[in-house]
Amino acid sequence: MSKFVHIDMPVSHPGADRLENTVAVVKNLATRFDEARAMATMLLAAVVSAILLAADALIKEVSDGHLLMAWMALWLVGFSALVMLAQPIKAFVRSFRVRFAAWRQARHAAAQDAQLWDAALSDPRVMADIRAATSRTAA
Repeated sequence: MSKFVHIDMPVSHPGADRLENTVAVVKNLATRFDEARAMATMLLAAVVSAILLAADALIKEVSDGHLLMAWMALWLVGFSALVMLAQPIKAFVRSFRVRFAAWRQARHAAAQDAQLWDAALSDPRVMADIRAATSRTAA
């Protein structure tokens, strides 16, 4: 008696392949994401929105039925704000990121120093190491 076994099963599942491809695309997008640019864009949008709201309130008081002129003036204010504020806001965000990174680094160093000092207060060997290091730097 003979038995024939036909194994025509695929090696991979199409749904799993699509999921792996999707994860790879998301990882690729995440590596290209620039936080400074995103933050600058959001800040620019907020500032321009505030300017447009102020201009809209001012134009509503002044327009007196000249709706087309008011609409054109509002868009002129909006585009002017975008053009004039894009570079200063990008520069602000870049400098803010640098200052924030320096602040985080200083805070991390202070936390490590506090942790080392707490260890030195409870362990005389660590205190002796700290005293030896300070005497070496003082000499």
